[in-house]
Order: sequence, then structure tokens, then C-alpha cells
Amino acid sequence: MKEAKTIAICNQKGGVGKSNVTVNLGIGLANQGKKVLTLDTDPQGDLTTSLGWRDTEKLDITMATLMKETILDEPIHTREGILHHPEGIDLIPADLELSAMEMTLVTAMSREYILKRIVQDLKKGYDYILIDTMPSLGMITINALAAADSVIIPVQAHYLPAKGMTQLIKTIGKVQRQINPALAIEGVILTMADVRTNMTKTVAETIREQYGSALKIYRNVIPFAIAAAETSAEGKSIYTHAKGSKVAKAYEAFTKEVLVNAEKQRTQTRTAQCR
Repeated sequence: MKEAKTIAICNQKGGVGKSNVTVNLGIGLANQGKKVLTLDTDPQGDLTTSLGWRDTEKLDITMATLMKETILDEPIHTREGILHHPEGIDLIPADLELSAMEMTLVTAMSREYILKRIVQDLKKGYDYILIDTMPSLGMITINALAAADSVIIPVQAHYLPAKGMTQLIKTIGKVQRQINPALAIEGVILTMADVRTNMTKTVAETIREQYGSALKIYRNVIPFAIAAAETSAEGKSIYTHAKGSKVAKAYEAFTKEVLVNAEKQRTQTRTAQCR
């Protein structure tokens, strides 16, 4: 098995559906036969909760534990911290203790690469590692971008979240230049879209006009639905909670787009290596 492709699900704006995208893309990839690990790097632990683990204080090993071990140059107990979800994906959870890492990282040696060391220890044995990031562009998010091969940007189909993309793209560019030259933007996925409204159509058109020439804008759009919000409370994916729904079909189609794009990239890499 090849080393996993690592994708950060990133947007400094909160409420754009990062955790839902991580859960449903991850389980969508698992449904396509891929072995997937998800990493929760948000102290709020939305990904952890969305996958059904609520009593995080009872967990012996979390993302905060692993980052502390790495900073202190101690043995990293990565495999012992992995939780297994019934729908076929794995998780390294987060809890509030992770919030203290922002300050700790400021004085840490090689502070941008702490998460990368953890990810490198996990890559063998998985096809994909998905990193759910926090709603900020702080040190933990920079760590996620340093550890990732690429970024998927979820954007809510409203004016203000779309406007915030400019700052995120600047930050990604800075990380590319100074920390992780191989980092690529995988694409932009529109989420929580009310396809009946003119605003959603206008925002979608604006994003495609402003960014479409430089970035991949996924063809599929994730529609807004109460069922999608309910999945977090149940610790299930949309495929289990509302099988056959518009949201489930949209996530399935989005997953296939990600896979097709990954195969194109692999082909291009092989072609470039043969020249």
C-alpha cells in the first residue's frame, strides 16, 4: 500500500461545514474501498463529536497528547490513540486540552512541523488522511497545512464566507513559499447551499468567476438540509442517517470527484517522472 495522501479541510471561517465535509468525504472514500484516517485538530472537537465520541475527557490519548509527546521528543503513541468508527474510518480525537497547544507551539522547536511528524508516523496503512482544522489561521492550522499534501476549502454559499477566501488563499500561499512547497489547493466545495435562492446562485457564480481560472471549483454543491445537521448528534454519516437523500447523493458525487482528481494527479506525476 502506498503512503496516504493527506488532505487538510480548511477555512478560518467557522460554520462552513468543515467537520461535516471531513466525516462524509472520509466515509464516502471508505465506501469506495479506501482506508481512511481522520484527524481532529480543533479543540472544540466537532469532528470527534460528529463521529460519536462525546466524553473526550475519558480518552487516554488525544491529538493534544500526541503533540505534547512530539514537542517533548518522547515516543509518540500514535497507533494507540486511533479510534475505529462503525462505518469504516478511523479517528484521532481532540479535546479542549488542545487549545493550550497554540501557546505551547510558539516556543517549540520546529514549531510548524509538530503535526507533520505525527502524520508521517501514520501514513503507512492508509490511503487517505483527512485533517479537520479549527476556525482560525493560528499555529495549529499552520501545522495542518505543513503536514498536508493538499487542501480542500469548504465555503458556505453566502457572501461573507466567500469573501473570506481571499485571506485563506494568501495564508496557503505563504505556507507554500516558506514551509511546505508541495502543498496544493485540491479544490473549493460549496456547502449548505439553498439552491432555490438567487443569493446562492450569485455567490456560486462569483466564486467561479473570481477563482475558477486558478482553482478547481468542485462541480457538485452540498445542499442545505436539516438531515445533515442531525448526523452530528447521532455520530453517523449522511449515508447512514439519510440514505438516498439529496445531501447523501451530493457527498457521494463529491467523493468521486475527489477520487478522479487524485487519479489525474497520480497520472501526471508518473508522466513527469518518466520524462
